Amino acid sequence: MNPFTFVPVEDVPGALWLAGESTSFIAGGTNLIDLMKVSVLRPARLLDINRLGLDAIEPTANGGVRLGALARNAATAWHPLVRERYPLLATAILAGATAQIRNMATNGGNLLQRTRCCYFYDIATPCNKRQPGSGCSAMGSLARQHAILGASAHCVATHPSDMCVALAALEATVQVVSPRGERTIPFADFHRLPGDRPDLDTTLAHDELIVALTLPPADGFRAHSVYLKLRERLSYAFALVSVAAALDLDLDGGIIRAARLALGGVAHKPWRDPAAEALLAGQPAKEASFVRAADALLQGAVPQGAGEGSNAFKIPLARRAIVRALALATAGTVTQHAEDAP
Repeated sequence: MNPFTFVPVEDVPGALWLAGESTSFIAGGTNLIDLMKVSVLRPARLLDINRLGLDAIEPTANGGVRLGALARNAATAWHPLVRERYPLLATAILAGATAQIRNMATNGGNLLQRTRCCYFYDIATPCNKRQPGSGCSAMGSLARQHAILGASAHCVATHPSDMCVALAALEATVQVVSPRGERTIPFADFHRLPGDRPDLDTTLAHDELIVALTLPPADGFRAHSVYLKLRERLSYAFALVSVAAALDLDLDGGIIRAARLALGGVAHKPWRDPAAEALLAGQPAKEASFVRAADALLQGAVPQGAGEGSNAFKIPLARRAIVRALALATAGTVTQHAEDAP
């Protein structure tokens, strides 16, 4: 690990004043420290922001919830407001990492996770995300974990977060501050597709700090939602494919009034297409409807890699996962909350 200066900051203005291109904010550090250990990231200075007090989880006036950026993932998943109003988000958080990591990781940090592409982590291999213009080692090589949607000729990596897939489906917004003031970013616009600049994961400027996430009311989706995560082992593994599905159902007629659908493990960002969701509106909550939506959401999917290293299997896997998740959501809400949990 390269040497760095560690600076605790006491307030938001102080943090913004010290921010810069060679500086990184650190809270839980569950991803940042790993990247520093293997010299993928080499900040000259770390600003410890844990004293900023941005950890409140509270209701908003319109019936939504505001999640402080420094609230820990575990505290968020187990918070009564989140459990009651957004079981989809609580379940997605609990599907990620381990209990120890969830106790350290913050909401803001979760949004800023870097890809777990093995080539990105290996500084001996070319990687456009790590070193723009050096090439993408996954192209035509081992790419089982990589993207089938939204990739470019420069990068086929995927975003690793479970929490972000649920946030995309719930249409969260991200509140950020900088020396220029405050702004609100719709979640769909927060993460970028790689294009010709895969080194830029988000639309954040280097001197902007996430202070909160805001969730709009989602009462209609509360009773019929599920986060389905498919992975190569049961725990502490990133998704091959994940699905956040939520339905607003007319229980008398079994008709879908509205739907939310987002995929993880398939693209550079959580993958959502409102046009695919619109195909479900007004339709019966039946397999045929789910298949049409799955086909629309996966339109344009392209496998990456070569030979046995190809991830072509992800396309039918994702299609079946979407149909399965929508069927589960029709039946009710699936959670990972045990009655005797804290």
